[in-house]
Amino acid sequence: MLRYLTAGESHGPSLTAILEGLPANLKIDIEAVNHQLWRRQQGHGRGFRMKIESDTIEILSGVRFLHTLGTPLAFVIANRDYKNWTNRMDPTATKPENLAVVTKPRPGHADLSGYLKYELDDIRDVLERASARNTATLVAVGAIARQLLAEFSITVYSHVVQIGHESIQEDRLQGQSIEEIALHAEASSVRVADEKAQKNMIAEIDRAKEAGNTVGGIFEVVATGVPVGLGSYAMPDRRLDARLAGAVMGIQAIKGVEIGLGFEAARKPGSQVHDAIYHQEQKGFYRDRNGAGGIEGGVSNGEPIVVRAAMKPIPTLYKPLDSVDVVTKEAFVAAIERSDACAVPAASVVGENTVAFVLAEALIEKFGGDSIQEMRRNYDSYIKRMQERS
Repeated sequence: MLRYLTAGESHGPSLTAILEGLPANLKIDIEAVNHQLWRRQQGHGRGFRMKIESDTIEILSGVRFLHTLGTPLAFVIANRDYKNWTNRMDPTATKPENLAVVTKPRPGHADLSGYLKYELDDIRDVLERASARNTATLVAVGAIARQLLAEFSITVYSHVVQIGHESIQEDRLQGQSIEEIALHAEASSVRVADEKAQKNMIAEIDRAKEAGNTVGGIFEVVATGVPVGLGSYAMPDRRLDARLAGAVMGIQAIKGVEIGLGFEAARKPGSQVHDAIYHQEQKGFYRDRNGAGGIEGGVSNGEPIVVRAAMKPIPTLYKPLDSVDVVTKEAFVAAIERSDACAVPAASVVGENTVAFVLAEALIEKFGGDSIQEMRRNYDSYIKRMQERS
C-alpha cells in the first residue's frame, strides 16, 4: 500500500524520501508542498538554522507533467548549510586527521544511546540523523499525501493549545468552527487561536530564552471529512487510533499522544465519555459530541478525528545540563548545538502532515485502485452504500 522511506543527515548534502503506493494520475502541486515546508520553519522561538534553510523539494521520479505515474515518487530537499559543513560531512571523502570529534553527549538526545548502540567513535554520527531537521521529509511526504486526501474532501488542520504553563481557554474558542480556529492559528506566531493566550505564550517563550532554557507544549490536529470505516478492529496494528498514535509519537520530542478526550476520559464517568448515537432521515446516524475523537474500536466513525500530542522542551539548552565525556569519563557540561527555545508551533505542522499521511495510507488501504479514477469509483460506490444503510 502507501509507504515511505527517508534518508539524510542534518548537515549532509540533502534530505531524501521515496514515497511508494500513490495511485496514478494524481495531480501534484509542488508549491503546496513547499508551502507546508515553509510553515514548518515558522513560529516564535525558532533558532538560527531556520534563517539559513529555505526548504523546497525537487522531485526526481514518479511524476511526469505534474501527475503521478503510479510508480515510486522520489524527492530531495537540499541542505543549504552543507557548504559550511563539507569538510565534516562529505559522504565520500577520507576522514580528516584533525576532525573535531563530538564526545560529550547531550541529556535528552539520542547521543549517548546511539553512540553505545552502534559502536561509534563520534557522537556526530548519531545527532545528524536523530536531528529534528529530518522532520522536513515527514512534512513533505505528508504534504503530498494530503493532496490525495483533498481529492476526497478530507482536510487536516492543527493549532497549539498549550506552551509551558500557558494554555488556551476553551470558552474563548466556543462558537468557532475548526476551520475558523485553524485560520486564526495560521495568523499567530505561536499557532494559537486564543489571542490572550498567545500573548502569554510568547512571554513564556521569551522568559525561557532569556534564562537559557526551553519550553514544550501541546498541539491538536483535527481531520474533517473522514468517512466511516478507515482502520479495523480486527487486529491491534490495524486500528486507526494505534496507527495515528504511533506515527505522531515517532516525531522527535513527542512524549504523549491522545485521541479525543484522551487521558481526560479516565477522570470522567462513562456517561460523560461515550458519544450517544442518534438518527434523522436527512442526516442518517450522528452524534452530538465527539469524545471519541472520531474513532471507535479502531475504526473511523465519520466524526472529525482529533489527535493531541505533548512535546517536551527541546533538550539542547544554552545553559547546559551536566554530562560525561564518553572517552575520558570526565564530567562536563553538555555540548551545545544550535537550538530553538520553543518548537511547538512547528511541531504542530509536522503533526498535521504526519496525520495526513496515516489517513492517506488508510484511505488507499480501504479504496485501493491503481489510478485516482479507479479509487474515486470505489469510494463513490462505498459512500452510496453507506447512505443506503443510514
